[in-house]
Amino acid sequence: MSNPRALWRSLRVVEHLIAALAIALAIAAGQRVGLQCRWVPGIARWWHGRLCRAMGLHLEVAGELAPSALLVANHISWLDIPVLGSRAKIDFLSKAEVRDWPLIGWMAEIVGTLFIFRGGNETGTLIPRIAERVRAGGKVAVFPEGTTTDGTRLQRFHPRLLGAGQLDKVPIQPVALRYGTNAAPDPLAPFVDDDALVPHLARLVRHPGLRVQIRFLPPLDGHALSRRQIAEHCRRAIGKSLDMETSDMLSHPACRGAPQSGSLSTSLVEAA
Repeated sequence: MSNPRALWRSLRVVEHLIAALAIALAIAAGQRVGLQCRWVPGIARWWHGRLCRAMGLHLEVAGELAPSALLVANHISWLDIPVLGSRAKIDFLSKAEVRDWPLIGWMAEIVGTLFIFRGGNETGTLIPRIAERVRAGGKVAVFPEGTTTDGTRLQRFHPRLLGAGQLDKVPIQPVALRYGTNAAPDPLAPFVDDDALVPHLARLVRHPGLRVQIRFLPPLDGHALSRRQIAEHCRRAIGKSLDMETSDMLSHPACRGAPQSGSLSTSLVEAA
């Protein structure tokens, strides 16, 4: 690797993963003997933040992160997890395949990640678990697109797991993520299609300096809304923040009659 910056970043990432492995082994050993490691939330945020620094990410944050919330974010890359995780102790909902990633999947499970199998019909069990964590003062992040994009568009937001936001004391906060700028989304950050983790990481360490924008948007009380109305509100709010056109969803039957801007009225009748 001829690029000195890329070599230095690679060495930092490897050292960071080794340190994380040692910490994860200590946590796992404590859990086996019944010890509760109260420092795990802090160490998780430290790990995410240090990885961002090792990768040379420049984080720009706008808005206020809610004290406890169901966070609903657009999805571009595996980097979304350390980027958000560097801001607070956040539990993530991730596809089950991540659990099989070397080292990272195991560590993700230790720090509280919730895994979901595609087509596994696990919504009924995950919704109360998400609500329980938020009501206890936590934050749970979901990526309702169900896949990553190249950062220039939003996919449909799948509403099923957003049903947690219909329950009492579970506020919903949309979060808009952008790599690069609205005018020039970064082409290297997206982790899409047939990308593999190691080649993607190799491209990122060569990046001259990746700019990441995190925008925490106003929270929503969704207890009087349908899951589809929650999904569309979050999609529109994120699309507006990222200067993306979301009118392609307006013809969806679940979205007819929903307000076009601002916050959704809690007087809306919940759809069946």
